This record gives sequence, structure tokens and C-alpha cells, in this order.
Amino acid sequence: MVFAMNRKDWHSNITLYKSLWLFVIVLTAQVHAVDVIRLPETSGPYTVEQWKKDWPRCEFEDGIKEGRVEVIRADEKSWLRVNYAKGEIGPDKNGADWRWPFGDRESAQLKYTMRFSTDFDFVKGGKLPGLSGGPENISGGKPADGKNGFSARLMWRRDGRGEAYVYHAQQSSNYGDSFPFPSDFRFPKGQPIEVRILVKMNNPNRKDGLLRVWIGMPGKAEFLVVDKPEMQWRTTDQFGVDSIYFDTFYGGGDKSWAPTNSGFAEFTNIEVSLIDH
Repeated sequence: MVFAMNRKDWHSNITLYKSLWLFVIVLTAQVHAVDVIRLPETSGPYTVEQWKKDWPRCEFEDGIKEGRVEVIRADEKSWLRVNYAKGEIGPDKNGADWRWPFGDRESAQLKYTMRFSTDFDFVKGGKLPGLSGGPENISGGKPADGKNGFSARLMWRRDGRGEAYVYHAQQSSNYGDSFPFPSDFRFPKGQPIEVRILVKMNNPNRKDGLLRVWIGMPGKAEFLVVDKPEMQWRTTDQFGVDSIYFDTFYGGGDKSWAPTNSGFAEFTNIEVSLIDH
């Protein structure tokens, strides 16, 4: 017996199968631990001493000792405000940058709430925090080779568009690959949004890793903006996803990426779930 299926029914079934597959992943995964970044409950400069207390074991930082990060109390919670200087690019002169290790995992999920200042100048784009892993810090034109590590950050782009910006074992150039958000997506200014990033490592030499990104916009339910189910993060089992890569700055490799006015982004409710499958 043969059943005919029209195009609408076919697309509906594919959507259902994807939803069921994700549900099975959630059911078979176990949240091993949740690490929450506890921020000071008073406004003021974010000192190196306080940063070391809140983010222990980091091997580097940009922006803290230079005074570009401060704590702001708003909406009955503490926010990290990262300031971006007019006319500057890169984490050494603009924004902030560090990598906080939480230990090797096969899967991890990063969540945070963020908002851009009301006068934020998107220009051509800049980086936002994500997840990373491996023995080396993979970014800035240092390509992933399957053994040295990976990074999976977000970017804002021109006019507030968004994307995942990813260094992985099969990237197409020395710089990260861009996985754009839906074409109608725009980051709002002055309003908080929820970010959730899931990385599941691949089995070595197999393309069975996973990258998913969800965004929750004001007044709207969370929705999926990036879905990459065939990622190859590594070619060895010697590392997994192991760090929050708190990395945010304008750039880009030249001053055409620089903002025409100073601005900031704020971050709160920062937590990582360590997931065992």
C-alpha cells in the first residue's frame, strides 16, 4: 500500500521528527552540575582581585586591569558592563576577554542574559561570549586543526544581525566559520535578551558533534537560531568542551570595524550546565 504525502505534510513531519530527536537527546542527557558566576552585589569598578575571585583559574585577561569592566546594579540584579571605546578594535583596546576553565566535558551548555546600550553602534560586527575547549586558545586567525582546540562564540553583525562564529576542525580558512542567524533576526538595543549555547563534542574523526544556539527576545518565547548537527570539533579524544570563553569586542581586523561612539554591553545570569550523555 502506498500513501501520498503533500509538501505541507512532509515539512510538518520533518519538523516533528526534529523535535522528537531533540527531546530524546534531552531525556538521555544528565545535567551533572551547574556553575553560576556570582557577581558582587554592589555597583563599582570590577577589580582584578574581584575578577580572580569570581572567575578563578583563568590564565589571561584583557579589559579588567584597564578598567573597561564594571558592575552595575539594575533590575534587582548585578550586571557586568563591558565598555567599548570609540574608534578602537580588538580585546587589547576594546571590550574584554578571558577564558574560564570548568573541566573537560563531552557536552556543555552556556546561558546568559545580555543587553546592548541604547546608542550601540553595530558597525560591521564584534564578538560575544561562547564556549571553547582544548590545550590552546583558538581565535584571532589561529585555525583549529582537530588537536589544538576549538571555540564557538557569537557575533553581532551590521544592523544588529547575528551569527555563531566558530573555529572547528574542518573550518574553511584561518578564521572562524560564520553560521548566520535567520535573515530577519536583529539584536535589540536597550532590551535584555536570553542566550543559550549548546556544544556536544564529536567522536574523534567523526562528524557527529553538535552546535545549537537559542535566543529569547523580549516578549517572545525562546527560539532556535543555529542548528549544526554534524560538527567535527576534534580528531582526538584528548580534550572536550572545557571553558567559558568570555570574549567581547569590536572586530574584525582593521579600523573599519571600530565604533563611531563609545558604548557598552551588559551581562548577567551567567551559568554553564555540564552535561553527561
